[in-house]
Order: sequence, then C-alpha cells, then structure tokens
Amino acid sequence: MSNRETTPVEDRPGSADARITRLAEELYCERVVEARQMPLEEKLLAGEELFEYACAITLAGIRDQFRGLNEEECLRILEARLDLRERMEKRG
Repeated sequence: MSNRETTPVEDRPGSADARITRLAEELYCERVVEARQMPLEEKLLAGEELFEYACAITLAGIRDQFRGLNEEECLRILEARLDLRERMEKRG
C-alpha cells in the first residue's frame, strides 16, 4: 500500500481539502489579528451583533421546529433556551 493511500485526504499537500484547510487557517489568523487590533468599543458592538445574529438563527430553527407558533411564542422558547444555557453555565 502506498503512502498516498494511507494519508488522509485533508493531509495530502495538493488535495482540495488541504488547500481549504490552509485557507481556513489563514482566514482565522487574519480575523484574530484584526480582533486584537479592534478598539474595545468596537469589540463590544461586535459582540452584541454576534449575539443578535445567533438569536436570529436560533429563532429560525424554533420557527422550523414549531411551525404553528406565532412570533411571541417563538420568542418565549428562545428566552427559555437562553435561561437554560445560563443555568447550565453556572453549574459548570
């Protein structure tokens, strides 16, 4: 059996998976550098935007899971999930 056959695809230097992995790592490093250079005020705003985005995605999932609920009921479920997450974090 050749080395190529036993090497995972993502570890092969010329494979598309390897190139994608390298690109993802480069992009991640760039984002870390940008975040470290960002003023505190911008970091706080970015955190709020990320939270709102995560809530929007979660609400979309709730709407899909519970198709007959109105917006108020979906928001209640979101709030319950956020409360649960907070309680679980406190427990460690």
